[in-house]
Amino acid sequence: MDSVPHSSSKILETRAPSAVQNPTSSLLSIRNVAKSFGKHTVLRDISLEVAAGEFLTILGESGSGKTTLLRIIAGFEHPTSGEVWMSGQRLDLLPPYKRRVNTVFQSYALFPHLTVEENVAYGPRVTGVPSAEIQTRVDEALAKVRMQAFAKYKPAKISGGQQQRIALARALVNRPQLLLLDEPLSALDANLRRQMQVELKALQREVGITFIFVTHDQEEAMVMSDRIALLRAGELEQVAPPDEIYGQPATSYTAQFIGHTNLLRAEVRSGMGRAGALSWRTQAPDGNALFSLRPECIRPAGADSTAVKFRGRVLDHSFHGASELVRVHTSDHQTLTVRSAQRGMLRGEVELEFSPHDAIPVRESRT
Repeated sequence: MDSVPHSSSKILETRAPSAVQNPTSSLLSIRNVAKSFGKHTVLRDISLEVAAGEFLTILGESGSGKTTLLRIIAGFEHPTSGEVWMSGQRLDLLPPYKRRVNTVFQSYALFPHLTVEENVAYGPRVTGVPSAEIQTRVDEALAKVRMQAFAKYKPAKISGGQQQRIALARALVNRPQLLLLDEPLSALDANLRRQMQVELKALQREVGITFIFVTHDQEEAMVMSDRIALLRAGELEQVAPPDEIYGQPATSYTAQFIGHTNLLRAEVRSGMGRAGALSWRTQAPDGNALFSLRPECIRPAGADSTAVKFRGRVLDHSFHGASELVRVHTSDHQTLTVRSAQRGMLRGEVELEFSPHDAIPVRESRT
């Protein structure tokens, strides 16, 4: 499973302010949608509101149901139960060609015998847009993705990143209210993928169209999204902005899926949580509780008298570019993961600490 690297904390700090944090006027309303194929249930009671102009990412591992949900919105699948509404209209009763929804797939499916501009013009032509208007639309769409210079090229003569832009232009030329993107960057190499993440988000802000983006890549979701809808086995685990889903995970599954974490099983009594020799103040109710403690929240012990201090022995290190993950075996036989920005700083016997507010209560995820 991929992990959000240490730089994710920087990503959260420097990510441009979200255009939409809490949608108040929904463009798309998914209401209690379920989907089964025979006896196999893929989606269970999905309800989700998506605002106009929002960049929403549906994130999940393989088999979580994210592509099925996208196909239901597009009209390529019908829900077993539930409804989908867009702009006050019942969407799931309409055929795909009557929905103001376009989809960009993982395979760009460009016609190899047509030029770039002919590929982009194909949609308006088959839907009966007047010929005089088609060229204007094509020019506008190519300008938005900065591909005017390649209008006369065939797809085989342009790069993978350029083909991805043409696939976007082909969707934008139809002037949809909603653009669906099914892992469109997964075929690109790592460097180009990172570049296209930034370009795609900038393009979404520029054109102002609502994007619903499907991926299994946590870092990609964190970089690009206004909100993330995390799917697990056909159910929504958590829906929140990236900084909240990382910093305030609702469940143990969310905490583990988005980056690395330490899960502390504790007993809470009278405002104190205790996990082995570790104890800290908490507002969690009395009883057994589970807490998420991110590796970067653990640091070498200092003079902070309010911090939770403990000793341990370094077991091993793993290199992660700008940081390293260090496994530490504590004196009470717990193993915690610590993220260190300086390679080799933690060796042998160490004294560490964390702030009580960094231990976040989470719900136990269903098995």
